[in-house]
Amino acid sequence: MSLSERSSATSKRPRVTIVGSHSATEQLRQLIETIAHSNSTALITGESGTGKELVAQALHTHGPRAQGPFVPINCGAIPRELIESELFGHRKGAFTGAFNHRVGRFELAEGGTLFLDEIGDLPLDMQVKLLRVLQERRILPVGADSEVPIDVRVVAATHKDLEAEVSAGRFREDLYYRINVLPIATTPLRERSEDVLDLLKHYAGHHAQGSHAPLSFTQRMLDLLSTYDWPGNVRELSNLMDRLSTLFPGQRVDLDTVPSFMLPSGLARLQVQELGGVAVKSFRPAAAPSPSPTAPSRPALALPAEEEEAYVVEMLRDISLLPLDDIPSASPATPSTGSTAPPATRQVPPPQWVEPGQPSLFASNDEINPVEQAVLLAQGIQSLPEEGLSLKDHLVNIERGLIQQALDRAKGNVSQTAKLLQLQRTTLIEKINKYGMR
Repeated sequence: MSLSERSSATSKRPRVTIVGSHSATEQLRQLIETIAHSNSTALITGESGTGKELVAQALHTHGPRAQGPFVPINCGAIPRELIESELFGHRKGAFTGAFNHRVGRFELAEGGTLFLDEIGDLPLDMQVKLLRVLQERRILPVGADSEVPIDVRVVAATHKDLEAEVSAGRFREDLYYRINVLPIATTPLRERSEDVLDLLKHYAGHHAQGSHAPLSFTQRMLDLLSTYDWPGNVRELSNLMDRLSTLFPGQRVDLDTVPSFMLPSGLARLQVQELGGVAVKSFRPAAAPSPSPTAPSRPALALPAEEEEAYVVEMLRDISLLPLDDIPSASPATPSTGSTAPPATRQVPPPQWVEPGQPSLFASNDEINPVEQAVLLAQGIQSLPEEGLSLKDHLVNIERGLIQQALDRAKGNVSQTAKLLQLQRTTLIEKINKYGMR
């Protein structure tokens, strides 16, 4: 983020709504309303995926700093050698590669709120420097000769037990007491099952595809989703709604509509139990409602066909949706020889989960090109929806989703995330920055 981006960050944001009807959720809303007008440091604790950043945003938008910037930073996702520069900025020539002045997150948050996510992962040496900043309300950019005063409210969050971290010597006791002025605890979704239906409706609307109506569910599917304990909490629920909204746009989803392999493992087991021990193995969407006649049509591809195919194949290889040997190579453009013989059709192997003797749409669907087949195969989709799919958009969503899952599994550690995705660390950082995932 640069100084030129600060103006966009300071635009007025809509007030954040905490969704749910459970008593714990109502208490959380009341607590936010009460302490939003304070300038004291707040510490949000809770399991991963419980909406800690959403709470931080609510504290910001409900308080007097709402017109100022809300600047988040994940303390566990920044390389150790860069964290000081990220927080406090640096001056030109401060170190090798410092060709220009850089404004840190504290200065970018001037007049607003700085959200220090996963503060429990902050290195001990940086904990000392952060403590002094919180006490003195001044920062010293790397390579600077004088301190810079700041007017920032700090909100921190962590999924760790900081008291246990203090006892283990991994977190400074004085910093813990300095940030834990206004404690806020988020409740896991399994302990507030009454909120599940409200959240399903909310995220179905949030992830609705284009002109399609929000996703809906039959009663027995709602019963299944309400029974599940959601170990990934609200993040897992939102991701599932995103997936189902993409696969079944505007449709009514039943218990036997969604293939078991497209559900979280725990939810898939519940589905199999409800269906008498039978797993749903094929993608069988119901007839989707036609888009509104007034809705704009999907824009045509901007690239020539052969370039478009090459682009999609490269993205498939990049995000490793399939083993490289299973992804067809892009067709090179061949000069016309005057022959009327049709070109040879490339074959894509059927999914491994298709049982012997079960008809495969891949074997007979000659209207889907090999790149589309590879994409659909990678997602377990055996037929192309009648309204079509934007391969570019679809792949971008897949890539974002995979990166987010890997980040969650690695608890925000970029190096571990890169290993999980079999990417170079620098490549992963570029993608994280491109998608604004920090």
